[in-house]
Amino acid sequence: MIQDSSSSVPCVRVIVVANEKGGSGKSTVAVHVAVALLKLGQRVATIDLDSRQRSFTHYIDNRLAWARQRGKDLPAPSHVCFDEEAEFTGADNEAEGRAAFLNALETLSADHSYIVIDTPGHDNYLSRLAHEAADTLITPMNDSFVDLDVLGNVDAESFAVSGISHYAAVVEDARRERQAAGKPDTDWIVLRNRLQTLTSRNKRFVGEALNDLSKQLGFRCIEGLAERVVFREFYPRGLTAIDDIDELTLGTRPTMSHATAQLEVQNLIAALLGAPARGIEDAPQANAA
Repeated sequence: MIQDSSSSVPCVRVIVVANEKGGSGKSTVAVHVAVALLKLGQRVATIDLDSRQRSFTHYIDNRLAWARQRGKDLPAPSHVCFDEEAEFTGADNEAEGRAAFLNALETLSADHSYIVIDTPGHDNYLSRLAHEAADTLITPMNDSFVDLDVLGNVDAESFAVSGISHYAAVVEDARRERQAAGKPDTDWIVLRNRLQTLTSRNKRFVGEALNDLSKQLGFRCIEGLAERVVFREFYPRGLTAIDDIDELTLGTRPTMSHATAQLEVQNLIAALLGAPARGIEDAPQANAA
């Protein structure tokens, strides 16, 4: 339930994809979650709060343009991009920006069942508002101590967790605000992206540190997306691994890499939703060469 201090709005699930570390795959994850929900028959809206990079917005624009070019029906969400720099510059306009964000949530909640929000790779008041609104918070991170540093500090000798870091504190603040407002606790998911296929010391140490942090911070950790070239190739055309991967849609002949990425995303969406994503699993599979 989204609710501000003055009014209540229809029940809607808000999914926020956030991490203060750039390059973790936030926009890719956000698009895949939004399209997966659309393919499950849900009414989905999306919000891009990264007014400088706008990767989420460009991804969806690319998708709409490619669908027209190929004559394909590619499901796309209702999309809003906040241009904070143009519309809400300066501290004096923060109140206006907060009001505009809450109004967008309320408006979109009237006729959508899910709202997926992509956030910038830095801390600002809009990002904090999104964290407070998050029923589900997805934090993608590359499987390394560089990315883990936004969640917690580790001892240089033992690699044991020695304390929480700045981004974890932001999430804790948002959770306290939700609790004070009488809202359910956020379901926080840390998504380990670019996992190595082979066991390594780094993979084991990072995994152990995440396990310790999950107990301290109250998140669940799941495996995310592997490092695959196809995910980079999808972006210019706005495609996802759960689209109908055929030659007309892709603009090239599907390969085994496409089929593997599709299965990987199906499993990821099932884990994120907490139940088998039946509509996704029934989607046509790629005919790999």
